[in-house]
Amino acid sequence: MGTTSSSLSELPNNEYLKHLSSQHPIDPMDPFWNQLLSFSFQIPVNSSDAKVLEESTEIIARNFALNNCHTGNLRALIYNFLIRASELKASAQCEDNIFIWQTYNALFIIRSLCKYFVEHLSEELLLHQFDCLPPKQDGTPADDTAEIGSQIEEFINALVELIVDVPVLNFTYALHLETLNTLMVLLSIQMYHSQPASNFAVYKILMQGKCAIHAPLLIKALMWNYINQEKCPPELYRNQSEDGSFIYNATAALASSLWSVVTLGMASKGKKSEVDQFETLLANQSLLFTLVLTNHCTCDKSVHNPYRQALFSFTDSQESGAINLTHSASTFKLDMSKVYHVLCQTLHDDQTTLLLYLLLHQNPNMKAFILSRTNIDLLVMPLLKILYDSQEKSSHHIYMGLIILLILSEDEVFNKAVHEIMVKNVQWYKERPLSEISLGGLLILVVIRTIQYNMTRMRDKYLHTNCLAALANMSAQFNNLSAFVSQKIINLFSQLCKRHSKLVDQIRESALSGNNDEQTDNEQQDYLQDLSVLEEVLRMVLEIINSCLSSGLQSNPHLIYSLLYQRNLFSAFRGHPTFQDIIQNIDTLLAFFSSRLEHLGANPSPGSVLQAIKDGSMVFKKEKLKKFPELKFKYVEEESPEEFFLPYVWSLVYHSSRLYFNANRILLFSLNSDSEIKHV
Repeated sequence: MGTTSSSLSELPNNEYLKHLSSQHPIDPMDPFWNQLLSFSFQIPVNSSDAKVLEESTEIIARNFALNNCHTGNLRALIYNFLIRASELKASAQCEDNIFIWQTYNALFIIRSLCKYFVEHLSEELLLHQFDCLPPKQDGTPADDTAEIGSQIEEFINALVELIVDVPVLNFTYALHLETLNTLMVLLSIQMYHSQPASNFAVYKILMQGKCAIHAPLLIKALMWNYINQEKCPPELYRNQSEDGSFIYNATAALASSLWSVVTLGMASKGKKSEVDQFETLLANQSLLFTLVLTNHCTCDKSVHNPYRQALFSFTDSQESGAINLTHSASTFKLDMSKVYHVLCQTLHDDQTTLLLYLLLHQNPNMKAFILSRTNIDLLVMPLLKILYDSQEKSSHHIYMGLIILLILSEDEVFNKAVHEIMVKNVQWYKERPLSEISLGGLLILVVIRTIQYNMTRMRDKYLHTNCLAALANMSAQFNNLSAFVSQKIINLFSQLCKRHSKLVDQIRESALSGNNDEQTDNEQQDYLQDLSVLEEVLRMVLEIINSCLSSGLQSNPHLIYSLLYQRNLFSAFRGHPTFQDIIQNIDTLLAFFSSRLEHLGANPSPGSVLQAIKDGSMVFKKEKLKKFPELKFKYVEEESPEEFFLPYVWSLVYHSSRLYFNANRILLFSLNSDSEIKHV
């Protein structure tokens, strides 16, 4: 490194790095630092290149960790960073690119060292690395009078202030990226230890240290980066040199701007899709860091999370008289229409879906804004596509999508609105062409498909309970259901009936087999458990049908038509204690409409049947139906949400941050061959 370029293979023998990691202390004012920080190494940001870089420099990092205890060189390096960081605001304004370049390089080296510390050392030893002092001038060991953790707190505070105070411009874009990467690396200590985040000093510094006062401004800056979706400067997309190395001509680099010196490894390697992924990297890293900040230290009542409070209480900058529904002082204001637009545009990403969930569930101002949208289809359509493509999505992504629909379905205005909005030519729905359908009808189709997929393959009670809860909330507002949607509802009941019959037969056969071994007993218990779950599902489907007919009989003739067509499905459940009360209502309706159809003759046309149903629904007396409690389900977060959200958030960082983390050292979650996360 230094003023000459370095290749990966040369890094372990680089004289500047060897000197930095040696047993020789380097004075903070030594000219060495200017030489070290003037390197033109093209730094990678995708995880595969980062892995190669990390493996190449591991011996340097190991030697540094061993020798820094005696040299205090990390303190000297951080001193050089802090001096430059304190001048960054002025430097950004005057476009002092070389100055910003050296600051960036200092931070990259610090981040690389911290990455090794976090993965290989306890937190106590990590903190010690920051607080090690150089020996006295006479060579004797320094008096260890430094306050433990003081250096790392000053460093973290400087990073937070950099994000808050330094504007995002073409020549500061890389610096903002590196700042976010460094903070995420420090906080990734959570992945390698089993203790709660509130026990870690780095989290206490962020939650309770002096940088906590910047929480509203920091979250505002991160959210602004996210909604701004600023693309990487075009200089980042230059082609790599023909030999494919990370190296760049240092002489030419130093003669031009910062982006001729550091291109972050974002340049194309022949695949346009890779470039596309990097276009809005700052927005992506800002979102990931927001999720990390706001999902830790949520269960320990002794630790207040100011970043979480800031995210959940911001208001709309476009409404001068906006009502703050949090009943607390607004932390900051954002243009909610821009937030909404970007959420809709990027919901295909796990991290955006998680952010939407947090805002809907915890920020009443944002929730009210979203529910007031007349173009709610912009949000619902990508949510439905997530569920439709469930085989390609993580289970966590599916859960978040379903929970969001459940939260939306708690609002009656939403439930009515989705049936008034028509969508055309839904290309991703493959079962049959949908030239035009109501958004509500499409929602029902996709949720039913998700239940069917879940019942046959995943057997996940939590997932199909959320599906049915959302449909149940909406059922009283089902309106003008098409023939196809109505058939799908009844077909779902039909499929569940077949599974019920098959399970009952299996239980009977198992009981008659006469085997009393442990395997048979376990098999019997599994069957009984499956039957119990299945009967809960059947009951909910019947309640949804009953709710729809009780509230919207006149507006759903196609559902009556489908019920009449498959009336035999219900006969098997008339005497079943779980279903007989609600079957009575359906039988009452079937008897009424069947009697009216008798007047049509032996082979009435579908059109005449439908007209008879419409006419009958106008005169049917609802008093004949038994009243059931209104179906209302409300999403309630689990008592210990961190058990779910922390592994989820860090798996998103692992997969989406372009950083490399050694999966073999991670304790928070494990990765299987399908890249699904398993909580540990």
